[in-house]
Amino acid sequence: MPKTLSTNDHDRNIAGLRYVYPVISRRSGGLSIGINFNPNNACNWHCVYCQVPGLQRGNAPEMDFDLLERELRSFLNQVLNGDFYQRFNVPEPQRVIKDIAISGNGEPTSLKNLDKAIKLIGDIASQVGVFPGSRYVLISNGSLINQAGVQQGLETLARYNGELWFKVDSATESGRKLINRTGQSQQKLLEHLQIAAKLCRTKIQTCVFSYRFAWSDQEKQAYLSLLKQLRQMGIDIEQVMLYSLARPSLQAEAVELAKASAATMDALAADVKALGYNVSVSY
Repeated sequence: MPKTLSTNDHDRNIAGLRYVYPVISRRSGGLSIGINFNPNNACNWHCVYCQVPGLQRGNAPEMDFDLLERELRSFLNQVLNGDFYQRFNVPEPQRVIKDIAISGNGEPTSLKNLDKAIKLIGDIASQVGVFPGSRYVLISNGSLINQAGVQQGLETLARYNGELWFKVDSATESGRKLINRTGQSQQKLLEHLQIAAKLCRTKIQTCVFSYRFAWSDQEKQAYLSLLKQLRQMGIDIEQVMLYSLARPSLQAEAVELAKASAATMDALAADVKALGYNVSVSY
């Protein structure tokens, strides 16, 4: 018997497919159809809150485009014309496709032929009537945006009115090393945000939680300073999306993590709004 979909379970294998999986998304507010380019659980970052089992360093494997097309067409048909919502016990208010989101078990922009994959998904969703009514989302850590192939993919995403959700969990190099296990420099972060915002609609997504010095007062002020700097540089960020932990981390650091309180989230959101940003909060 199929599981009940909920915000507390984002099992990539729930539909028994390689690339396509359904979730109930807090940030989207309903059914999100996920596309997993990283079934090998490989990523170039290692975020301490990551829920991917057996996470390893690496890139997305070669894409089987024929399989992706078959899975997506069949799955969308089940949702639009079949008994998907009944089988997965989706509540009535959430029986609508909010978005198709390229996310999954690693950094999706590490896929070779990223542009081809984005176009294939966009064409299929348009043909069956999901687009333009639903959003087209690419969720990324933004670390590979300097690559020509990734930029081409973002340009294609923009042609479907898609949006990039760019991960920024810390505004300091030491914070990103702690949280994301990456050596990304401040200059690279700014450069990549600038490139992204020029190519397609860009939102910042930020995970707020308790872990060592993550989200200390110093880290919070650095984050607000970064957002202020982005406005001064003319980098157009459509929205800042704040969220906290909803599912257990499957990384070694999990025992040290704690969800941020609603008061902490609300206070940060108020400070971000005061800078002139549109803000969403998922507790």
